[in-house]
Amino acid sequence: MIKPINKVEVFINEQHIGNLALTPNGLCAFEYTAQYLASGVSISPFYLPLRSGVFLAKHDPFNGLFGVFNDCLPDGWGKLLTDRILRKHKINLNEISTLHRLCLVNSNGVGALGFKPNWELVAKMDNTDLNQIAKEVEQIQQNNFDGDLEGLFNKGGSSGGARPKVFLKVDNVNWIIKFKSSIDPINIGEIEYQYSIAARKCGIDIPTTRLFNGKYFGVQRFDLVEKEKYHVHSASGLLYASFRYPSLDYIDLIKATLALTQSISEALKLYRQMVFNVLTFNKDDHAKNFSYILKNKTWQLSPAYDLVFSEGFNGQHTTTINGNGNPNKKDLFEVAKQTGLPKNQAVHIYDEVFENSKELLRLLLSYKLI
Repeated sequence: MIKPINKVEVFINEQHIGNLALTPNGLCAFEYTAQYLASGVSISPFYLPLRSGVFLAKHDPFNGLFGVFNDCLPDGWGKLLTDRILRKHKINLNEISTLHRLCLVNSNGVGALGFKPNWELVAKMDNTDLNQIAKEVEQIQQNNFDGDLEGLFNKGGSSGGARPKVFLKVDNVNWIIKFKSSIDPINIGEIEYQYSIAARKCGIDIPTTRLFNGKYFGVQRFDLVEKEKYHVHSASGLLYASFRYPSLDYIDLIKATLALTQSISEALKLYRQMVFNVLTFNKDDHAKNFSYILKNKTWQLSPAYDLVFSEGFNGQHTTTINGNGNPNKKDLFEVAKQTGLPKNQAVHIYDEVFENSKELLRLLLSYKLI
């Protein structure tokens, strides 16, 4: 049996901001420290406002965990690696609590949140051979892997999202580098890279991207710049919205962005991303594919990420547009109307994105994706 963890200390970088515990019925309880209350900022304004007292999470949709901490847990590829490394160490997954999993992430996940006590299962490894990593990723997906599980776990065990990926430092820059999943087209890296180029042309704020070895898509981390980490909160965690099935409309997202950031310009950034997603067939626009970042005690929309061709949920957008999963131009402008965004700016954004995404659409046609 593994040792139970009854309390977890939560940190932003090195600052102790609060404590987590689990109630007997498996719900998460959280309380800010007095020191953080005196000078901090809420880490999740809608559900954990900055005030004294104990907060109790709801059961759904994160199995009793607050959304902001659920953001820190690996899912998809990261969870697969985590579960495999636990089994390799003869640890019964049924004995692992949410608190154990947070301590396993420690301070290695996306964003500035960290958790103690530390729980380290493997020593640090430093394999940066992308072709070797890609080969090991493929073997794991084919269930015939007998290689360096510890190395893969170190580099990708705290990652989110379904696609296999690793966190690597290359040329003194922190990158997320993605690999092909078992259902992706063989040139998925090139496709996502072309999406990033088109998004930048369309005026979308997107981090620096690179195609490693001519086939592995890489994006610079916006949460980790040199040695400074920023607190990041997904729309899923912020709004208690599941990312596993349709749970939001862009009207909800834009209204939440206005409430959180108090900024029309930030809401217009999200509107631009919505238009881009619709016009370029990125239908995997679920609630965890939008995030907010806290800088200088001010919330803003994070740079865009995970922009790539996708069939979405049953062929429709996972986040609906004016209630429609397959929207038309009228729906896009109705979203602007319903959220109070200036009509002239909404029209300008649509025209700009439409014009600057044509080259990407021609590419998708040549790939026979549309």
